[in-house]
Amino acid sequence: MKKVFILFIGVLTMSVSNSQNISDVVRYSTENLNGTARFKAMSGAFGALGGDFTAFSINPAGSAVFTNSEVAVSLSNYNNDNDVSYFGTVTNRNESEFDLNQAGIVFVFNNMGDSDWKKISLGVNVQNNNNFYNTIFATGRNQSRGIGDYFTFFANGQELGVIAQQPGESDTDTYLILGEDYGFAAQQAFLGYEGFAINPNVDDDANTSYSPNANYASGADHDYILQTSGFNRKYTFNVAAQYRDNLYLGLNINSHDVDYRERKVLIETPVDATSGLQYAEFSNELYTYGTGISFQVGAILKLKDVRLGASYQSPTWYSLNDELIQSFSTDFRDPNNPSDILRRDIFPNVVNAYKQHRIVTPGNITGSFAYIFGKQGLISFDYSLKDYTHAKIRPTNDFITTNSNIENRLQTASTYRIGGEYRIKQFSLRGGYRFEESPYKNGTTIGDLDGYSLGLGYNFGSMSVDVAYDRSEQAKNPQLFQAGLTDVANINNINSNVTVSLSFKL
Repeated sequence: MKKVFILFIGVLTMSVSNSQNISDVVRYSTENLNGTARFKAMSGAFGALGGDFTAFSINPAGSAVFTNSEVAVSLSNYNNDNDVSYFGTVTNRNESEFDLNQAGIVFVFNNMGDSDWKKISLGVNVQNNNNFYNTIFATGRNQSRGIGDYFTFFANGQELGVIAQQPGESDTDTYLILGEDYGFAAQQAFLGYEGFAINPNVDDDANTSYSPNANYASGADHDYILQTSGFNRKYTFNVAAQYRDNLYLGLNINSHDVDYRERKVLIETPVDATSGLQYAEFSNELYTYGTGISFQVGAILKLKDVRLGASYQSPTWYSLNDELIQSFSTDFRDPNNPSDILRRDIFPNVVNAYKQHRIVTPGNITGSFAYIFGKQGLISFDYSLKDYTHAKIRPTNDFITTNSNIENRLQTASTYRIGGEYRIKQFSLRGGYRFEESPYKNGTTIGDLDGYSLGLGYNFGSMSVDVAYDRSEQAKNPQLFQAGLTDVANINNINSNVTVSLSFKL
């Protein structure tokens, strides 16, 4: 078995790292519509209603609306359908994943005395804020750039005598030494130079300028695969109380658990048959893990048939760790005999373990309104506001450029949710719609989200069964790489899922 080394690197800025960039901030600042089937069937418009496990994870006062102690679990099937266009070539990838995405329990204690405080509730709920399972496949002919441009970006400014492999060194030795002494950019320059993807402009150890070893005038054929998995899970510890007959107050303390895995592979074949670089396969495997903490406060006011709700979600303070594994394989023309094609495989077997960083996501406020039609049904509306420009990556001095990009490229975004429920004896019919504005000012890096939902439930008395179908559509235009090869793949993502929830009165 090959030995795997652990490399601890010092501070890397966002502009040169494969991780810790503005995309990470957006990833951990947004949430999918997850939770119980009843909540999802009404598109999450539950801020003024309560009486649901996911509802009290949005507005903490909602747990005091429960009339009995309860327990609930929810199972979902997630489906991602991605249509990807890359330089005019369209591909499709459709994948599904099952997940036990919610489990919770709430205890209700009624006050039998004369106090104005009618009851108190204590709840615990666990659910996925985000499910990262997804696969994107893009293929097409890039008309002007290739992987050589990626490596050239990082190599320029690096001395040839530094990045070139020294006699007696293995790929692991060189990659490890460069990471320890010079950092991420030097490692990329080494991969590009030793993989014959780039050439020095002057064959001298003091050279610091480079060019791609490929002729991109006729373009290059690309196959790009991005596979992600993992979760952002939230553990909610809740306390709420009912004051008299019409006011509910609540507090949540939330613990967050992040596990994100990303595998990115680019396969390139330059079109020009005389190109020095004939084939390249570049692989990056990123693993991000860590924890976070946040809190929420909320209130619900009952006014006859009207319900009003308000809640505040604090920023989430994450402490995250990144680990990166890279490999690079090429076919290239022998510089001494251009008619021969040689093979170079660079597998450093090194895990780059980066310095822990912190992400502070923006807080948000939610206002809610609901109207109750007796025992026949209800209609509910939620409005949320989140200012993404308040997000930060820390230590601040290490991420000045990225934090400036956050302020300049992100915006304040609104979310609108409307839902309704109609009851026919023990049956409940539900539906909803939601609209989420893009966190980006340009509205194209990630577009606005449109979604609708349907569902039904049956109340057996001591047990309830609920089923929901949720569908959302959103356009995304991510860059292949953060530097050099920055062309985008145009993605239309349709996320649909079916959720089944069981709840039991205790």
